Amino acid sequence: MSADSKVSVKKRQKLGTAETRRLRLSGLVPGIVYGHQQEPQPVVVDETLIHPIVVSGHKVVDLDVEGVLEKAIIRDVQVDPFTRLIQHIDFMRVDPNERVTVDVAIELKGTAPGILSGGMLEHQLHSIKVDCLAYQIPDSIVVKVSDLQLGGVIHVNELEIPPGVHVQTQGELIVVHVVKVSTRELDLAAPGAAEPEVIGKKAGEAEADAAPAKKK
Repeated sequence: MSADSKVSVKKRQKLGTAETRRLRLSGLVPGIVYGHQQEPQPVVVDETLIHPIVVSGHKVVDLDVEGVLEKAIIRDVQVDPFTRLIQHIDFMRVDPNERVTVDVAIELKGTAPGILSGGMLEHQLHSIKVDCLAYQIPDSIVVKVSDLQLGGVIHVNELEIPPGVHVQTQGELIVVHVVKVSTRELDLAAPGAAEPEVIGKKAGEAEADAAPAKKK
C-alpha cells in the first residue's frame, strides 16, 4: 500500500440539483463525509485533485476538512460515462486501527504464453472483497499471468494476498484463465469474415423482371 494521500475539501453550504450542476460546471465535485457516529457533512473537492487519486485505486486518504484532519476511505465514486469526470464522491471516516470491508481491484501483469498456443485470456473477476485494518487496504491485488498456459486457470484462493488482509470472496471463483479458441470463432473474428447471404428474388422472378415488357 502506498502512503496516504492528503485531500483538502470544503464544507458545502448550499444543496440541491441546481447547485450541484453549478459546482460540476465549475470543475468541482460534490461529495459527503460520514461515519464514526458523526453527522454527515456535505463537501466539495477540486476534480483535478481527486481524479488522479481515484484512478490510481488508492483507498485511504488524509482528509482536510477546512483545517480539521480526519482519516477516511474513498467509499463510493460516481463517474460520467462519457466525459469520465467524477460526478460525486463519498468519504467514510475511519480509525486507522479498525477493520474495514472494501472491494479491491485485480490487476493483471505479464503476457500469458497460452495465448501463443491458440488460446484467449479471459479476465472474469475484476475485484475481490477483503477486510483489513484501514491503513492496510491494498491499492490493488496484482495477478501475474506470465506462467499461464493453455487451459491454465487462477482462482481466488490462489491469489497472493498481503499480510493482514482477509479475503471474503469465494475462493473457488475463477479470476483469470486461458481458454482454447475454436477455428470457427477465429474465422468469425477475423477481418473480412464472410457476411450473411442476402436473399433476393428467385431466379425465375429475376428473369421475368429482366425480360422486356410486351407492347400492347
